Amino acid sequence: MTTAAAGYPVHVHARLDPGLSRWLWLVKWFLAIPHYLVLAFLWLGFAVFSVVAFFAILFTGRYPRALFDFNVGVLRWSWRVAYYTYGALATDRYPPFSLGAEPDYPATLDIAYPEHLSRGLVLVKWWLLAVPHYLIVGFFVGGGTYVTYQAGETIRNAGGGLIGLLVVFAGVALLFTGKYPKSLFDFVLGMDRWALRVAAYAGLMTDAYPPFRFDSGGDEPGTTTIDQAPPAPAPGHPGWTPGRVISVVIGALLLITGAAIGGTGGFGLWADSTQRDAAGFLSTRAESFRGTGYALEFGTVELRWTDADWGLADSWLGEVRVKADDDVFIGIARTDDVTRYLSDVEHDEVTMAQSRVSYLHRGGGAPADPATQTFWAASGTGEVTWRADQGNWTAVVLNADRSRVVDTRLAAQAEVPALRPVSIGLIVGGGVLAVLGLVLMLAAALTAGRSRRDGTAASVT
Repeated sequence: MTTAAAGYPVHVHARLDPGLSRWLWLVKWFLAIPHYLVLAFLWLGFAVFSVVAFFAILFTGRYPRALFDFNVGVLRWSWRVAYYTYGALATDRYPPFSLGAEPDYPATLDIAYPEHLSRGLVLVKWWLLAVPHYLIVGFFVGGGTYVTYQAGETIRNAGGGLIGLLVVFAGVALLFTGKYPKSLFDFVLGMDRWALRVAAYAGLMTDAYPPFRFDSGGDEPGTTTIDQAPPAPAPGHPGWTPGRVISVVIGALLLITGAAIGGTGGFGLWADSTQRDAAGFLSTRAESFRGTGYALEFGTVELRWTDADWGLADSWLGEVRVKADDDVFIGIARTDDVTRYLSDVEHDEVTMAQSRVSYLHRGGGAPADPATQTFWAASGTGEVTWRADQGNWTAVVLNADRSRVVDTRLAAQAEVPALRPVSIGLIVGGGVLAVLGLVLMLAAALTAGRSRRDGTAASVT
């Protein structure tokens, strides 16, 4: 038996399975973890292909068929997982790991392929025209787990909002009565269908504006049932094989990783060009520090080069400068020397984690005059400049008169001469990874499209 539907080009069908387990819904979140992991990678491919499709539609008016088939497959997969889990809880049949239509599964999704799409609408429909629907769908689905991502807009489903609330009610009804209320099922499917229509529109898969209509129930309005066997699939049509899907996933990971690396390099190049002071130093913002002892001890910084003759060696950081807003004594020395100097001195050990400053107070007496000590690698009043070297280093701040309670503001500065070449290297390396990822994805799409055309031609002859 097959169904035929007319009307809106996004067709969402579902049937409520009889004899649902009373308790299985409590653990479906766990059982679906393998699907969530796979879908996380598939959505990377969806996002990249959506951007490629955006430009293809903008310049040609067509959504490349291979990309369309892949993205529809991701939506189908997501819809089946949502139907099994907390987008409906209406079947106990485990979802197949497939991008295909899977007509035997209780939840199906079909989107009619558009032969032509508006080049103008592609610029505004996913972010401007769809805004009224986003508000409605946001109320339906809240902060759950799926539906589509397109150029920065995310629509989610299955796990929040009104859908999530009503599905929990259905689960409780199952637990105590063994039955899923039919009226509740119809209402949930109406919201799911609305969300999927908006997902397809936001995903650039149709120019038909989603209707402001609540079509509840498992079947589309106007659907007819035909008592005949479904047609056999056309031979020779492998399309999106597992190997090609894996190529898309790997390509998407390379593309996103390359973009992140290249973006980091771009930020470094921007900082190198615009954030240096007149002396060529990069600077942190000044932070306030206050200890109740005679000194502030700033942790241990370990500097190690990979080898004595490494290309960057000790020149990667260059000169380091610590500046205070008053005339406190600042000294930098090897950690062992500082430990001996402060062993009998009342002081505060300062640690910083995620912009949070912590103090550990150590008891003791007054310190010896720091200016007479010979172990400092660099020292000064109000400011100290030091050339970075290998080893474990600690900075110490004391009042010039060696009084208790050290209260000051400090800023760290560094030359970092290696920033520019490292940033350029990151941009180049990231660009190579991104291009390689894009090539892998497009190659998979081209071969899938060619396979589809060959299969269609074979079925015609």
